[in-house]
Amino acid sequence: MRLFHSATSPYVRKVMVTAIETGQAEAITLVPSNGTPLTPDEAVAAHNPLGKVPALETPEGQILFDSRVICRWLDARAGAGLYGSGDAQWDLMTLEAAADGMMDAALLMVYEDRLRPEPIRSLDWVEGQWKKIARTLDVIEDRWMARIEAPELNIGQIATACALAYLDLRHGARDWPAGRDRLAGWFTGFAARPSMTGTGPA
Repeated sequence: MRLFHSATSPYVRKVMVTAIETGQAEAITLVPSNGTPLTPDEAVAAHNPLGKVPALETPEGQILFDSRVICRWLDARAGAGLYGSGDAQWDLMTLEAAADGMMDAALLMVYEDRLRPEPIRSLDWVEGQWKKIARTLDVIEDRWMARIEAPELNIGQIATACALAYLDLRHGARDWPAGRDRLAGWFTGFAARPSMTGTGPA
């Protein structure tokens, strides 16, 4: 398998954590890519018309993109059960979507600072993105900790951990753990897993 990746992408990290946890990482060759919405990587765009990582080429030559699709494929391939069954699967898929939404908002904040010229940057836009993140963190702390703290590994845990790690990387000054002691305590433990320590930005 070939995975088009960026070392700091939280979406790529989610895929790699999933691959490690399901015993498939050694079968994946990483293909470095660099690009932004303004200057997409042409090699990535040739595999994903959206020009975004991650994109995975399967052993059969099929191209998969979007981290949720790739993680679900890896889970099915390994029979790992990361998405649960019955009613639990909808909770876990919703939790994964919430975590990905935090990644989306956090990345948009970075792009606003790095790609938009200073005279036309919008602080209101940046704060609006952060409000999405803060609301989601509060909902996880208030409603979803049973899924987060479950003893069986699940996709909600993986996605949430990768989102929180990205917040630490890019927006650490905003101190997301403040007032969210339960989530912060869980993350400290989860971040020590080999799959997390082995996939952080170089």
